Amino acid sequence: MRQRGKRTPRPLDANGLWELALKALAARACSTGELRQKLRARATNLEDVDATLARLKEYRYLDDRRFAENYAAARLENQRLGKNRVTQELRRRRVAPSLAEAAVEKTYGQTDEVALIEEFIRRKYRGTTPGDLFQDDKQLASAYRRLMRLGFNSGNAIRALKRFAAHPELLDQFEPPPETSEE
Repeated sequence: MRQRGKRTPRPLDANGLWELALKALAARACSTGELRQKLRARATNLEDVDATLARLKEYRYLDDRRFAENYAAARLENQRLGKNRVTQELRRRRVAPSLAEAAVEKTYGQTDEVALIEEFIRRKYRGTTPGDLFQDDKQLASAYRRLMRLGFNSGNAIRALKRFAAHPELLDQFEPPPETSEE
């Protein structure tokens, strides 16, 4: 009796890998690392994967720098995420760490992170007056953790939360890591 379920995809030659890569890039932008992983899973010859990636780069269909910059700009514009989260997501998408950090720095260079945090707090708690927000340490801790998950710097998160907290002195217990200054 024949089993139903997932079929194993047939291995592809160089032309098949080229078509698969074009279809993948047409569906959504990919980093070189993501596309390499997809192609390796289907390749009959691993050398064809490198040749296909080189050809894509030659035609400028694949560019990790452009991908990282566009990804970071989209996350800032649409989701209003912090730098740390975007850098982490780019690394998860197999972008080189130095390239990810450079793209995020370029995108977030003129952005005031405290203003982003304040905008998030106003949007998230829009029915509440600022003095009524975060009445106790549990609410403050919850808001702080949420801001950390969104990728914001802890010092900036504390500064912004102090402006909205009913009792800002409760935030003194949250010790932000020391800021590194380059001199």
